[in-house]
Amino acid sequence: MNTALTRRNLLAAALATGVAVPLGGAGRGWAVPAQAAPGQARLTLPPPTGPHRVGTVSLHLVDSSRPDPVAGPGHHRELMASVWYPTARDAAARRHPLALWMPAAPMRALLESAGFDADTAAAPLTAGHEGAPALRTPRWLPVIVFSHGASGHRSEATIVVQELASHGYVVVTVDHTYDAYSEFPDGRLSVPDDDLSFTPWDHAHDIRFILDRIEDLAAGRNPDADRRPLPAGLGAALDLRRIGMFGYSKGATATALVMNQDQRVRAGVSFDGPMQSQPPVTDLDRPFMLMTGEFTRAAEPSVEALWSHLHGWRLNVHADGASHAAYCDHQWLIPQLATITGMSDEDLAGWIGTLDPARAVRIQQAYPLAFFDLHLRHRGHLLNGPNPAFPEVRFIP
Repeated sequence: MNTALTRRNLLAAALATGVAVPLGGAGRGWAVPAQAAPGQARLTLPPPTGPHRVGTVSLHLVDSSRPDPVAGPGHHRELMASVWYPTARDAAARRHPLALWMPAAPMRALLESAGFDADTAAAPLTAGHEGAPALRTPRWLPVIVFSHGASGHRSEATIVVQELASHGYVVVTVDHTYDAYSEFPDGRLSVPDDDLSFTPWDHAHDIRFILDRIEDLAAGRNPDADRRPLPAGLGAALDLRRIGMFGYSKGATATALVMNQDQRVRAGVSFDGPMQSQPPVTDLDRPFMLMTGEFTRAAEPSVEALWSHLHGWRLNVHADGASHAAYCDHQWLIPQLATITGMSDEDLAGWIGTLDPARAVRIQQAYPLAFFDLHLRHRGHLLNGPNPAFPEVRFIP
């Protein structure tokens, strides 16, 4: 293993490469994917389990109410977002190419920031067909928004995002510019700026702007700053009465903050959020679920404080052996990086904990879906209590 790698750089490298392998055991038994070109692996992601094929489209958005703190006078905050949605399992969808897990330029930036050659790996393909028409359905589809963690990107929970879309949800993800690795349509690269103070409240402001743009889509307007075409039927599919949100780490804290301010979000999920903000989260009367890893209520006073402010339906699930990254793509990606770099099993456990990555994927696919099914569709029973199919998952009273 490259001893120069820091914990942050190793995580960045894992996110950058998007490494994944077939479901199976962890540690040295993980296989490295087949080579796409000499010296370069073609990486993969686990497929979603739902009945629908998945479509996706990216949006370039400009918030004219917020000046850009870096670009200077006359410039406003720009964001890149993606919309993921169900599409039909027919030839029309298959004619649309599969989207990359992350565009090439930010992926290269991540690799280089971690001390790797920028051409170490070919980006994996997602399950999302770019620009495919939205599924025609007699009922509008519930909408979920996602906020990523500090110095992250909108792709870091792709396993969960495409799982939700395959089960009939529309999911909107966003890069929080200057706290994310992102690329704009004209080729400009944006990377995290450590000189800026970027708080969960900044994430929350971005998400409220995204909610407004979702309303534009539902009204038949195209919010893309470049007026790029939208997938057929996308706006007509959105149900603005059923909106949920989830976030990872800083984005999880932002989820609670958004729900404090905006009644449009009916239910929220935290992927191991530290819940630290000034001012802090206040009382919430709508459904909220904590999926804890390192930031448990026992270990982090801010998480326990949030729990005391949850006055509606609430649940805290915890997977034994979970690390901070257990509920995002990181848990699936880092073991592949470990294989490539020759990391020991002991060092790998230091990164991802002792929760088996294959089991982590099943938890990622099952529990957020069950939560949104329960509170936006009023169906399902997985969250009624511990389930023998998920022996790692405990319900924390």
